[in-house]
Amino acid sequence: MGRPMWFVNLIQRAFPMRFAAAKATRLPLLGRLADRWLFDGDDIIFLPQDQTVQTIPVGVTIDRSEEMVLPSRVVEHFVEVASVHWIMDFCLCRAAEGCQDYPIELGCLFLGEAALGINPKLGRRVTKEEALAHVQRCREAGLVHMIGRNKMDTVWLGVGPGHQLLTVCNCCPCCCLLGILPHLTTRISDKLQRMPGVSVRINGQCVGCGTCAEGICFADAIHLENGRATIDETCRGCGRCVNICPQGAIELSLEDNRFVDQAIARISTLVDLD
Repeated sequence: MGRPMWFVNLIQRAFPMRFAAAKATRLPLLGRLADRWLFDGDDIIFLPQDQTVQTIPVGVTIDRSEEMVLPSRVVEHFVEVASVHWIMDFCLCRAAEGCQDYPIELGCLFLGEAALGINPKLGRRVTKEEALAHVQRCREAGLVHMIGRNKMDTVWLGVGPGHQLLTVCNCCPCCCLLGILPHLTTRISDKLQRMPGVSVRINGQCVGCGTCAEGICFADAIHLENGRATIDETCRGCGRCVNICPQGAIELSLEDNRFVDQAIARISTLVDLD
């Protein structure tokens, strides 16, 4: 039946200590232990929000906007092929932080047979149609999808095997556990990547207002230098900065029109959802 509720409550109470725990992974021994216990075999991709896609790949003709191949199609593909769909009744991160800006009731979506072992007090099994409606509500609420194999979920949920659980996390910028990303040892943080083919750049409209550098970026990849925003290589391409910029000075482009197929192929090697 998965982890008991007292264990889940303990995790929520310990949540504020996540930054200190992340920094501790930079110590070689602790980093190796944390990697093996919580992150072994992980491969997680951030998906940019659909509305941030501003540039059509070279060589692709789009007559109508609804025909564009959007990042959300990656999630929809795995919802379609999965035999088990399971929704958390709440987001553990937002509940622990008492989030005031994003819906606490919009929790993770778990796909695969291993999800059947999750404590039923945490959520419920749903139909494919309900799962698709759930991820749509998450996008409409401004949450960012993160999808992949995440060993930490098998540990705190007490389920397995790991290759039968796919996580679709719906993340906010203020409470998400992945705010620890800049503090983790690179052996762990490198397992969380941008979507294949995604590029983010600053255009000539930047006035250096600093809005994009104020608690928006998961990876702390945006900074002001000489009165202008810059984005470094730690960017995971979630696209939040694109939406928040009041000047329209940040652009997210898809450099390869096969980006959806590449992401699906990569994730498919990690999990068995039949």
